[in-house]
Amino acid sequence: MTVTPEGPLAHQQIALVDVLDRLLAGGVVITGDLTLRIADVDLVRIDLRALISSVNANVPSPWEEL
Repeated sequence: MTVTPEGPLAHQQIALVDVLDRLLAGGVVITGDLTLRIADVDLVRIDLRALISSVNANVPSPWEEL
């Protein structure tokens, strides 16, 4: 059985730069967990939480000098 997408954007091509522009305008939150385990013993655990967004005059950079 073949599934075909339906909707207004189903057959529309979008450039990668347009997708990045939309993501950065609203912001993106990336979260993830990675655990390295051997014989049911956790050796390494990494938690990732990142916020990616654009910075402009309305939303200043958090790393600006005071």
